[in-house]
Amino acid sequence: MMREDWDLLRTFFPNDWKSLAVDTNALKGLRKDKSEEKLLRTLLIHLGCGYSLRETVVRAKRANLADLSDVALLKRLKKSKEWLYKLCLSLFRERGLQINKRNNFHLRLFDATTVKEPGKTGSLWRIHYSIEVPSLSCDFFKLTGTEGEGTGESFRQFPMKKDDYIIADRGYCTGQGIHHATRKGAYLSVRVNSQSLRIFGEEKKPFPLLKEIQYLKRPLAIKSWNVFIPNVDNTEYVKGRLCIIRKTEEAIKIAHKKLKRHASKKGIELKPETLIYAKYVIVFTTFPENQFTAFDILEWYRVRWQIELVFKRFKQIAQFGHLPKYDDDSSKAWLYGKLFVALLTEKLIDFATSFSPWGYFIVKQED
Repeated sequence: MMREDWDLLRTFFPNDWKSLAVDTNALKGLRKDKSEEKLLRTLLIHLGCGYSLRETVVRAKRANLADLSDVALLKRLKKSKEWLYKLCLSLFRERGLQINKRNNFHLRLFDATTVKEPGKTGSLWRIHYSIEVPSLSCDFFKLTGTEGEGTGESFRQFPMKKDDYIIADRGYCTGQGIHHATRKGAYLSVRVNSQSLRIFGEEKKPFPLLKEIQYLKRPLAIKSWNVFIPNVDNTEYVKGRLCIIRKTEEAIKIAHKKLKRHASKKGIELKPETLIYAKYVIVFTTFPENQFTAFDILEWYRVRWQIELVFKRFKQIAQFGHLPKYDDDSSKAWLYGKLFVALLTEKLIDFATSFSPWGYFIVKQED
Protein backbone atom coordinates (compact mmCIF):
# COMPACT_ATOMS: atom_id res chain seq x y z
CA MET A 1 0.00 0.00 0.00
CA MET A 2 2.77 2.47 0.90
CA ARG A 3 4.57 1.77 -2.38
CA GLU A 4 1.38 2.08 -4.43
CA ASP A 5 0.38 5.35 -2.78
CA TRP A 6 3.87 6.81 -3.26
CA ASP A 7 3.95 5.82 -6.93
CA LEU A 8 0.62 7.56 -7.37
CA LEU A 9 1.74 10.68 -5.51
CA ARG A 10 4.86 10.95 -7.66
CA THR A 11 2.68 11.43 -10.74
CA PHE A 12 1.53 14.74 -9.27
CA PHE A 13 5.06 16.10 -8.83
CA PRO A 14 6.42 18.57 -11.38
CA ASN A 15 8.02 16.75 -14.32
CA ASP A 16 11.45 18.14 -13.48
CA TRP A 17 11.33 17.45 -9.73
CA LYS A 18 14.46 15.27 -9.80
CA SER A 19 16.56 17.61 -11.94
CA LEU A 20 15.54 20.51 -9.68
CA ALA A 21 17.09 18.63 -6.74
CA VAL A 22 20.38 18.47 -8.62
CA ASP A 23 20.22 22.07 -9.85
CA THR A 24 19.62 23.41 -6.32
CA ASN A 25 22.28 21.20 -4.67
CA ALA A 26 19.71 19.59 -2.37
CA LEU A 27 21.68 16.33 -2.44
CA LYS A 28 25.08 17.91 -1.95
CA GLY A 29 26.92 16.47 1.05
CA LEU A 30 24.87 13.28 1.26
CA ARG A 31 27.29 10.37 1.68
CA LYS A 32 24.63 7.67 1.67
CA ASP A 33 20.95 7.46 0.77
CA LYS A 34 21.82 9.85 -2.08
CA SER A 35 18.44 9.67 -3.75
CA GLU A 36 16.08 12.50 -4.67
CA GLU A 37 13.15 10.19 -4.06
CA LYS A 38 14.25 9.02 -0.61
CA LEU A 39 15.12 12.55 0.48
CA LEU A 40 11.79 14.05 -0.60
CA ARG A 41 9.86 11.16 0.87
CA THR A 42 11.64 11.61 4.19
CA LEU A 43 10.99 15.35 4.15
CA LEU A 44 7.30 14.76 3.42
CA ILE A 45 6.99 12.50 6.47
CA HIS A 46 7.98 15.55 8.48
CA LEU A 47 6.18 18.19 6.42
CA GLY A 48 3.08 16.35 5.27
CA CYS A 49 2.35 14.24 8.33
CA GLY A 50 3.44 16.79 10.90
CA TYR A 51 5.80 14.48 12.77
CA SER A 52 8.64 15.94 14.79
CA LEU A 53 12.19 15.66 13.48
CA ARG A 54 12.91 12.88 15.94
CA GLU A 55 9.84 10.83 15.05
CA THR A 56 10.49 11.39 11.35
CA VAL A 57 14.00 9.90 11.47
CA VAL A 58 12.66 6.86 13.34
CA ARG A 59 9.96 6.27 10.71
CA ALA A 60 12.39 6.91 7.85
CA LYS A 61 14.82 4.32 9.25
CA ARG A 62 12.09 1.70 9.68
CA ALA A 63 10.97 2.30 6.08
CA ASN A 64 14.59 1.99 4.83
CA LEU A 65 14.47 5.51 3.47
CA ALA A 66 17.26 7.11 5.47
CA ASP A 67 19.45 6.51 8.49
CA LEU A 68 20.23 9.90 10.04
CA SER A 69 19.80 11.88 13.24
CA ASP A 70 17.20 14.56 13.88
CA VAL A 71 19.95 17.20 13.73
CA ALA A 72 21.07 15.86 10.35
CA LEU A 73 17.48 15.95 9.10
CA LEU A 74 17.16 19.59 10.10
CA LYS A 75 20.34 20.38 8.16
CA ARG A 76 18.96 18.47 5.19
CA LEU A 77 15.71 20.43 5.40
CA LYS A 78 17.67 23.71 5.34
CA LYS A 79 19.69 22.53 2.33
CA SER A 80 16.46 21.67 0.55
CA LYS A 81 15.01 25.16 0.92
CA GLU A 82 15.68 26.19 -2.67
CA TRP A 83 14.51 22.82 -4.00
CA LEU A 84 11.20 23.05 -2.14
CA TYR A 85 10.77 26.63 -3.35
CA LYS A 86 11.36 25.60 -6.97
CA LEU A 87 8.87 22.74 -6.60
CA CYS A 88 6.26 25.21 -5.34
CA LEU A 89 6.97 27.57 -8.22
CA SER A 90 6.56 24.76 -10.77
CA LEU A 91 3.20 23.74 -9.30
CA PHE A 92 2.04 27.37 -9.27
CA ARG A 93 2.90 27.60 -12.95
CA GLU A 94 0.98 24.39 -13.65
CA ARG A 95 -2.10 26.06 -12.20
CA GLY A 96 -1.89 28.61 -15.02
CA LEU A 97 -1.75 31.49 -12.59
CA GLN A 98 -1.48 34.66 -14.68
CA ILE A 99 0.65 36.93 -12.52
CA ASN A 100 3.01 38.51 -15.02
CA LYS A 101 0.75 41.50 -15.63
CA ARG A 102 3.43 44.12 -14.95
CA ASN A 103 7.15 43.90 -14.40
CA ASN A 104 7.97 47.48 -13.47
CA PHE A 105 7.02 47.44 -9.80
CA HIS A 106 7.83 45.42 -6.68
CA LEU A 107 4.62 43.67 -5.62
CA ARG A 108 4.38 41.90 -2.27
CA LEU A 109 1.55 39.90 -0.68
CA PHE A 110 1.34 40.03 3.13
CA ASP A 111 -0.35 37.38 5.24
CA ALA A 112 -0.16 35.51 8.54
CA THR A 113 -1.27 32.21 10.01
CA THR A 114 -1.02 30.42 13.35
CA VAL A 115 0.70 27.11 14.04
CA LYS A 116 -0.12 24.95 17.04
CA GLU A 117 2.62 22.43 17.68
CA PRO A 118 1.35 18.95 18.70
CA GLY A 119 1.19 17.75 22.27
CA LYS A 120 -0.24 19.06 25.51
CA THR A 121 2.62 21.51 25.91
CA GLY A 122 2.82 22.47 22.21
CA SER A 123 3.37 26.17 21.64
CA LEU A 124 1.10 28.38 19.56
CA TRP A 125 2.95 30.59 17.09
CA ARG A 126 1.97 33.16 14.50
CA ILE A 127 3.83 33.16 11.19
CA HIS A 128 4.02 36.52 9.40
CA TYR A 129 5.23 36.14 5.82
CA SER A 130 5.56 38.15 2.64
CA ILE A 131 5.46 36.66 -0.85
CA GLU A 132 6.91 38.46 -3.87
CA VAL A 133 5.07 38.48 -7.19
CA PRO A 134 5.76 37.20 -9.83
CA SER A 135 8.62 35.13 -8.36
CA LEU A 136 6.37 33.81 -5.55
CA SER A 137 9.40 33.67 -3.27
CA CYS A 138 9.18 34.40 0.43
CA ASP A 139 11.08 37.65 1.01
CA PHE A 140 10.26 37.94 4.72
CA PHE A 141 9.40 35.49 7.49
CA LYS A 142 8.81 36.24 11.15
CA LEU A 143 7.58 34.27 14.16
CA THR A 144 5.74 35.79 17.10
CA GLY A 145 3.51 34.54 19.86
CA THR A 146 -0.24 34.84 19.50
CA GLU A 147 -0.98 36.81 22.65
CA GLY A 148 0.22 40.14 23.92
CA GLU A 149 1.30 43.39 22.34
CA GLY A 150 3.02 43.23 18.98
CA THR A 151 1.83 39.77 17.98
CA GLY A 152 -1.22 40.48 15.81
CA GLU A 153 -1.60 40.94 12.06
CA SER A 154 -0.22 44.37 11.24
CA PHE A 155 1.81 46.21 8.61
CA ARG A 156 4.24 46.96 11.43
CA GLN A 157 5.33 43.32 11.40
CA PHE A 158 6.98 43.74 8.00
CA PRO A 159 9.97 45.69 6.72
CA MET A 160 8.89 48.05 3.95
CA LYS A 161 10.73 50.42 1.69
CA LYS A 162 9.91 53.21 -0.70
CA ASP A 163 7.91 52.16 -3.77
CA ASP A 164 6.94 48.74 -2.45
CA TYR A 165 3.47 47.76 -3.71
CA ILE A 166 1.62 45.76 -1.07
CA ILE A 167 -1.63 43.78 -1.19
CA ALA A 168 -3.18 42.52 2.03
CA ASP A 169 -6.47 41.20 3.37
CA ARG A 170 -8.87 42.93 5.76
CA GLY A 171 -6.94 41.80 8.84
CA TYR A 172 -4.45 44.55 7.99
CA CYS A 173 -7.09 47.21 7.40
CA THR A 174 -6.54 49.74 10.19
CA GLY A 175 -5.92 53.45 10.07
CA GLN A 176 -2.68 53.11 12.03
CA GLY A 177 -1.37 50.45 9.66
CA ILE A 178 -2.25 52.46 6.55
CA HIS A 179 -0.49 55.54 7.95
CA HIS A 180 2.55 53.44 8.90
CA ALA A 181 2.90 51.97 5.38
CA THR A 182 2.44 55.41 3.80
CA ARG A 183 5.16 56.95 5.97
CA LYS A 184 7.50 54.22 4.72
CA GLY A 185 6.84 55.33 1.16
CA ALA A 186 4.95 52.13 0.23
CA TYR A 187 1.77 51.86 -1.82
CA LEU A 188 -0.94 49.50 -0.65
CA SER A 189 -4.21 47.84 -1.57
CA VAL A 190 -6.11 46.36 1.34
CA ARG A 191 -9.56 44.78 1.68
CA VAL A 192 -11.74 47.15 3.69
CA ASN A 193 -12.93 46.16 7.15
CA SER A 194 -16.03 48.34 7.43
CA GLN A 195 -16.18 47.90 11.21
CA SER A 196 -12.67 49.10 12.00
CA LEU A 197 -11.68 51.59 9.29
CA ARG A 198 -12.77 55.21 9.50
CA ILE A 199 -13.22 56.72 6.04
CA PHE A 200 -13.63 60.42 5.26
CA GLY A 201 -14.85 62.04 2.07
CA GLU A 202 -13.50 65.02 0.15
CA GLU A 203 -14.64 67.52 2.81
CA LYS A 204 -12.92 65.53 5.58
CA LYS A 205 -16.28 64.33 6.91
CA PRO A 206 -17.33 60.69 7.41
CA PHE A 207 -17.92 59.04 4.05
CA PRO A 208 -21.44 57.47 3.73
CA LEU A 209 -20.11 54.12 2.49
CA LEU A 210 -23.22 52.08 3.30
CA LYS A 211 -25.43 54.51 1.39
CA GLU A 212 -23.15 54.88 -1.63
CA ILE A 213 -22.51 51.21 -2.32
CA GLN A 214 -26.22 50.44 -2.55
CA TYR A 215 -26.41 52.40 -5.80
CA LEU A 216 -24.47 49.56 -7.43
CA LYS A 217 -27.31 47.23 -8.37
CA ARG A 218 -25.90 45.40 -11.37
CA PRO A 219 -23.69 42.31 -10.83
CA LEU A 220 -19.99 43.10 -11.45
CA ALA A 221 -20.66 46.86 -11.49
CA ILE A 222 -17.50 48.78 -10.52
CA LYS A 223 -17.16 52.22 -8.95
CA SER A 224 -14.47 54.20 -7.13
CA TRP A 225 -14.33 57.25 -4.86
CA ASN A 226 -11.49 59.44 -3.66
CA VAL A 227 -11.36 59.24 0.13
CA PHE A 228 -9.13 60.02 3.12
CA ILE A 229 -8.08 57.80 6.02
CA PRO A 230 -7.54 59.88 9.19
CA ASN A 231 -5.12 59.17 12.01
CA VAL A 232 -6.37 58.73 15.56
CA ASP A 233 -6.82 62.43 16.31
CA ASN A 234 -7.83 63.52 12.78
CA THR A 235 -4.75 65.68 12.28
CA GLU A 236 -3.22 63.73 9.37
CA TYR A 237 -4.86 62.02 6.40
CA VAL A 238 -3.83 59.42 3.84
CA LYS A 239 -5.43 60.06 0.47
CA GLY A 240 -6.54 57.07 -1.54
CA ARG A 241 -9.41 55.45 -3.37
CA LEU A 242 -12.19 53.04 -2.55
CA CYS A 243 -12.59 50.57 -5.41
CA ILE A 244 -15.77 48.51 -5.22
CA ILE A 245 -17.31 45.72 -7.26
CA ARG A 246 -20.70 44.12 -6.69
CA LYS A 247 -20.60 40.34 -6.52
CA THR A 248 -22.71 38.08 -8.71
CA GLU A 249 -26.02 36.90 -7.27
CA GLU A 250 -24.62 33.42 -6.74
CA ALA A 251 -21.58 34.78 -4.92
CA ILE A 252 -23.88 36.89 -2.73
CA LYS A 253 -25.97 33.83 -1.83
CA ILE A 254 -22.83 31.96 -0.82
CA ALA A 255 -21.56 34.90 1.28
CA HIS A 256 -24.93 35.31 3.04
CA LYS A 257 -25.20 31.58 3.72
CA LYS A 258 -21.73 31.59 5.28
CA LEU A 259 -22.55 34.61 7.47
CA LYS A 260 -25.84 33.12 8.66
CA ARG A 261 -24.21 29.78 9.46
CA HIS A 262 -21.49 31.54 11.45
CA ALA A 263 -24.05 33.68 13.32
CA SER A 264 -26.15 30.62 14.15
CA LYS A 265 -23.12 28.74 15.42
CA LYS A 266 -22.03 31.65 17.61
CA GLY A 267 -25.56 32.49 18.76
CA ILE A 268 -25.41 36.08 17.53
CA GLU A 269 -27.79 38.19 15.49
CA LEU A 270 -26.62 39.49 12.14
CA LYS A 271 -26.82 43.23 11.58
CA PRO A 272 -28.65 44.29 8.39
CA GLU A 273 -25.61 46.27 7.20
CA THR A 274 -23.43 43.15 7.46
CA LEU A 275 -25.57 41.44 4.83
CA ILE A 276 -25.38 44.55 2.63
CA TYR A 277 -21.58 44.81 2.82
CA ALA A 278 -21.35 41.10 1.97
CA LYS A 279 -22.70 41.89 -1.50
CA TYR A 280 -19.52 43.75 -2.42
CA VAL A 281 -15.74 43.51 -2.49
CA ILE A 282 -14.35 46.82 -1.22
CA VAL A 283 -10.66 47.67 -1.52
CA PHE A 284 -8.85 50.75 -0.26
CA THR A 285 -5.77 51.61 -2.32
CA THR A 286 -3.03 54.19 -2.56
CA PHE A 287 -1.75 52.77 -5.87
CA PRO A 288 -1.28 55.75 -8.26
CA GLU A 289 -4.54 56.56 -10.03
CA ASN A 290 -2.77 57.52 -13.26
CA GLN A 291 -1.30 54.01 -13.50
CA PHE A 292 -4.03 51.81 -12.00
CA THR A 293 -7.71 52.10 -12.82
CA ALA A 294 -10.35 50.78 -10.41
CA PHE A 295 -10.57 47.69 -12.63
CA ASP A 296 -6.79 47.21 -12.36
CA ILE A 297 -6.94 47.43 -8.56
CA LEU A 298 -9.68 44.82 -8.35
CA GLU A 299 -7.89 42.56 -10.83
CA TRP A 300 -4.71 42.70 -8.75
CA TYR A 301 -6.71 41.90 -5.65
CA ARG A 302 -8.18 38.96 -7.56
CA VAL A 303 -4.62 37.75 -8.25
CA ARG A 304 -4.00 37.83 -4.51
CA TRP A 305 -7.18 35.85 -3.96
CA GLN A 306 -6.12 33.17 -6.45
CA ILE A 307 -2.92 32.69 -4.46
CA GLU A 308 -4.88 32.94 -1.20
CA LEU A 309 -6.87 29.86 -2.20
CA VAL A 310 -3.62 27.89 -2.01
CA PHE A 311 -2.59 29.70 1.17
CA LYS A 312 -5.87 28.68 2.80
CA ARG A 313 -4.91 25.06 2.24
CA PHE A 314 -1.40 25.87 3.46
CA LYS A 315 -2.83 27.34 6.65
CA GLN A 316 -4.82 24.16 7.32
CA ILE A 317 -1.80 21.95 6.73
CA ALA A 318 0.50 24.25 8.71
CA GLN A 319 -1.59 23.54 11.80
CA PHE A 320 0.00 20.11 11.96
CA GLY A 321 3.73 20.06 12.49
CA HIS A 322 6.77 21.04 14.48
CA LEU A 323 7.94 24.41 13.21
CA PRO A 324 11.75 24.83 13.16
CA LYS A 325 12.58 28.00 15.07
CA TYR A 326 16.36 27.89 14.97
CA ASP A 327 16.96 30.29 12.10
CA ASP A 328 15.31 31.86 9.05
CA ASP A 329 16.59 29.22 6.62
CA SER A 330 15.05 26.29 8.47
CA SER A 331 11.80 28.18 9.00
CA LYS A 332 11.56 29.22 5.34
CA ALA A 333 12.35 25.67 4.19
CA TRP A 334 9.54 24.44 6.44
CA LEU A 335 7.19 27.06 4.97
CA TYR A 336 8.04 26.09 1.37
CA GLY A 337 7.63 22.43 2.26
CA LYS A 338 4.20 23.02 3.76
CA LEU A 339 3.24 25.11 0.74
CA PHE A 340 4.39 22.27 -1.54
CA VAL A 341 2.14 19.84 0.35
CA ALA A 342 -0.75 22.32 0.04
CA LEU A 343 -0.24 22.62 -3.72
CA LEU A 344 -0.09 18.84 -4.08
CA THR A 345 -3.31 18.58 -2.08
CA GLU A 346 -5.01 21.10 -4.38
CA LYS A 347 -3.81 19.18 -7.43
CA LEU A 348 -5.10 15.89 -6.00
CA ILE A 349 -8.49 17.46 -5.30
CA ASP A 350 -8.67 18.85 -8.85
CA PHE A 351 -7.93 15.42 -10.30
CA ALA A 352 -10.43 13.78 -7.98
CA THR A 353 -13.23 15.71 -9.69
CA SER A 354 -12.48 13.64 -12.81
CA PHE A 355 -12.28 10.34 -10.96
CA SER A 356 -12.04 7.32 -13.28
CA PRO A 357 -13.34 3.82 -12.48
CA TRP A 358 -9.91 2.54 -11.39
CA GLY A 359 -8.64 5.61 -9.55
CA TYR A 360 -6.80 8.45 -11.25
CA PHE A 361 -5.71 9.19 -14.80
CA ILE A 362 -3.19 6.70 -16.14
CA VAL A 363 0.26 8.26 -16.22
CA LYS A 364 3.24 6.42 -17.65
CA GLN A 365 5.62 5.75 -14.77
CA GLU A 366 9.24 4.72 -14.54
CA ASP A 367 9.93 1.02 -14.11
